[in-house]
Amino acid sequence: MKDKITTLKNLLFIIMVIGFASGCNGNQNEFTQGNSTFGISQVHTSKPIDQSVANHAKEKIIAKEDITDVKAVNTDKELMAAIKVENFDRFRLKSIEKSVKSDLEKKYPDYKVFVSTDKKIFWELEKVEQRLKKNDMNKKNLKNDLNKLKSLMKEQT
Repeated sequence: MKDKITTLKNLLFIIMVIGFASGCNGNQNEFTQGNSTFGISQVHTSKPIDQSVANHAKEKIIAKEDITDVKAVNTDKELMAAIKVENFDRFRLKSIEKSVKSDLEKKYPDYKVFVSTDKKIFWELEKVEQRLKKNDMNKKNLKNDLNKLKSLMKEQT
């Protein structure tokens, strides 16, 4: 009887170890190391709305260790970015936001830079990115959408 119980305990232990190991292995391919980007989406860089500045800004922003995701869009004179941070870093949202904004202002002095950590701004900017990817937007619509987002940002401050 004791042999059956120890065998059952050992079997249960092995099943638990396999379960924990496979559970921890689930998101292994989600983030890659090295010079690759961390799953940021690149928006097309063709005319009439060139998004190369926003794409470069995303690469620079996502390289920061506090930031988990970023969305960014640019016009001829403005660059707007929305960032997500780790849950633990949510206590330092304002300082992270200021740091990202100052870095972008240094890198792109010809652009008026807007940075937000607000989730609603992030979602709305994601919608704008999706429309840009589908070529479902012109310069006028892009400027109108960014103006709406700027007014949302002002409301929340």
